Amino acid sequence: MNRQVKILLVDDNDESLVALEAVLRPLQQVLFKARSGPEAMKLMLRNDFAVVLLDVLMPGMDGFETAAHIKRLDQTRDVPIIFLTGTEPSSGAAFRGYAVGAVDYITKPFDPWVLRSKVAVFMELFRKTAMLMEQAALLHQLVQDDEALAGFALRLGAVESRLAGLSDGAVGDEGVREAVKDLADRVAAMQSAFEAVSTVRAKE
Repeated sequence: MNRQVKILLVDDNDESLVALEAVLRPLQQVLFKARSGPEAMKLMLRNDFAVVLLDVLMPGMDGFETAAHIKRLDQTRDVPIIFLTGTEPSSGAAFRGYAVGAVDYITKPFDPWVLRSKVAVFMELFRKTAMLMEQAALLHQLVQDDEALAGFALRLGAVESRLAGLSDGAVGDEGVREAVKDLADRVAAMQSAFEAVSTVRAKE
């Protein structure tokens, strides 16, 4: 069974938050709500989120400024941000959104099916990344004193490079889906290798 992930919804309008919650509730994940940029930042420092849905127009710290703060911190900079806006964005606004690290820019009212689909992609990517990190930690314990398994370190480096590439805001939905499949294949291969190594060591 897939583990639940955390999703952050940020909007100063209560009705918008209720609507977002209703759209995403079928995904059966843990939804957090923030009504301002500072409130969102406090939640992000206390939780690991799979994705953030961020309203652009908010009083005080707007969505762009909030996103800039998110991307500035090591702890939160890799969290995908989907901007939501109530007006058709100008080319300048959209460019600014992607420039501060957004992975998508969606205009309200949005198609619930489309939004759920986009969020589901990042949920899966978050799960695969978490699984990969767990496998990496286990494999690190095995390879640190065993030169025969040093090849695993090279494979982990390749995966890390792939993950780093996903933080590029230019990656589209299809690119993310392909990346998720690639990570799934890598995790499966590493899992098999780990099981094989564990079996060998158990016999020693």
